[in-house]
Parts: sequence; structure tokens; C-alpha cells
Amino acid sequence: MTHLLKHPLLFALAFSLTLSGCVAPTGPVEVTRFHAQDISALGKGTIAVEPAPGHDGSSLEWKAYQAAVERQLGLLGYSAVPAGTASTQVAQLRLSRESLQSARSSSPVSVSVGGSTGSYGSGLGVGIGINLSPRPSEQVRTDLGVIIRDRASGTALWEGRASFTVRTGSPLAATSLGAAKMAEALFKGFPGQSGETIAVK
Repeated sequence: MTHLLKHPLLFALAFSLTLSGCVAPTGPVEVTRFHAQDISALGKGTIAVEPAPGHDGSSLEWKAYQAAVERQLGLLGYSAVPAGTASTQVAQLRLSRESLQSARSSSPVSVSVGGSTGSYGSGLGVGIGINLSPRPSEQVRTDLGVIIRDRASGTALWEGRASFTVRTGSPLAATSLGAAKMAEALFKGFPGQSGETIAVK
């Protein structure tokens, strides 16, 4: 390390590489819930988790979130039944995932010229600045939504929305872990305060 201190540029580069190897902290899941004034029908009876209109429920990714939501509904007192079968209520699930790439705040190399003009030694200076900050990591944003409806009437009894952004290198970027975390956050304190947005770590 002593020889790096004699060369500030090398020291700065080594320091930035050390920081880039650190794992960024995981942000919370942002959750918003709404429910009908009468919540007496929630948390009991049979329920089927099905794709929301316009959503494909055949992908392995969707099925992972379906299983995670079914588990949470079971913990709340529901009896989960297969999608498409007769049930007291239906939980319509919508899911979207997208990759996000943050732009670097500034150019990696900048050149500035300063001082008075003239011959050699007159004060003309050229400064070169190097941005040693690591390139921002790609992230994955997941949005999960569930609407619980009365099967017979189609009336919405409860709706929850959860949003979570994590680095692609994080273990929580994997569908199996991410689905469990988001479903648990979505139903935490069910049915929740209607219209309130909370952050669940």
C-alpha cells in the first residue's frame, strides 16, 4: 500500500475498485393497499390466484409469484384452490419486470485548459480529470399487483401494489427469492390502512 501512496492516481484507482466490489444495500419494498369499507369477507373462504386480464400466467416467473402469493393468502386464513376452479374469491395477479441502467453522472475523462497564453513557462496549464467512480450497476425493477374480488359479483374487496428495485447481481434479483420477499411485503399487516403507502424492509 505504501507504494500506492506515492502515486495518487494509482491509489485512487485501487480505492474505487475496492468500493465497486462492495454489495449495495437492498432498498425496501414500496407497498400501497386499498380495501372496501366492509372487510369482513377478507381472510376466509376459498380463493384462486389467477392472471389479471391481459397478463400471461403460463411463464415460470409468473408461477413463482403465484406460489408466493398463495402461500401468504394461506397464512391469512384462506384456502387456496387451483386457478380456474370454483372459489369464494379470486386474486387477480399482475406482474411486470424491467431492466434499468443508470447513466453515469459525468464523462469518465474531462480536459480543462487554464492560465494565460504565451510561451513556455508563461502559466498555460492543462488539467486532466478522470472520473474513477464505477459504472452504475444495472438494476431490475419488479411491480407486483393483486386484486382480491368476490367471485360471484366481481366486486373488488382489496387491492395491493408492491414495487421493488434491486441490482441484477443481488440474490434478490432471482425470481424465487424476490417473489417471496415481495409477496410477504405486500400482505404484511393485511389488510393494511387503505390508501397508505409504506416501505417494508
